[in-house]
Amino acid sequence: MLTLPNILTLSRIFTVPLLVGFLWWPHWPAGYAVAFAIYCLMGITDYFDGYLARAQGTVSKLGIFLDPIADKIMVAAVVLMLVATRDIEGLNLIAALIILLREIMVSGLREFLGGIQVSMPVSRLAKWKTTLQLLALGGLILAGALPTWYWLGVAALVALWGAAMLTLITGWDYLRVGLRHMDT
Repeated sequence: MLTLPNILTLSRIFTVPLLVGFLWWPHWPAGYAVAFAIYCLMGITDYFDGYLARAQGTVSKLGIFLDPIADKIMVAAVVLMLVATRDIEGLNLIAALIILLREIMVSGLREFLGGIQVSMPVSRLAKWKTTLQLLALGGLILAGALPTWYWLGVAALVALWGAAMLTLITGWDYLRVGLRHMDT
């Protein structure tokens, strides 16, 4: 049960409070820089936990269960902190809300479908959504570390909106598939 891939996944969950702690104070570039380093490290462990589990043949039910939860906890925590620090504000809150609501909806849908033995594999477009979303959030954290690089924050917000658009598309795709398995 405590294989290296599962330990890496658990480390992402246990590192979220540390990440949040360094994002806690807006306008503290050093804190944002450390948070960015932690965020990147979490992304690297996300890649390697899946890679190692497949390469070593140690894919486990625990890992399958925890990996998406770890991702969602990290994304939700970062979005909430960036909203709290006003790095995401105004109309950009809509993009953040779309992302959070889709994560909740898809999680609930996966739980429901799992109960009736229906799997919902991740689509290629959803992987692109996740990539763009992680780049946007990482860019916003890095923009806090480099406040004179105004263009970085703008580019990250554009990426956040791109992720929100892909979120709507992939969320609708998942919902359509899920609705086929629900009683009317």
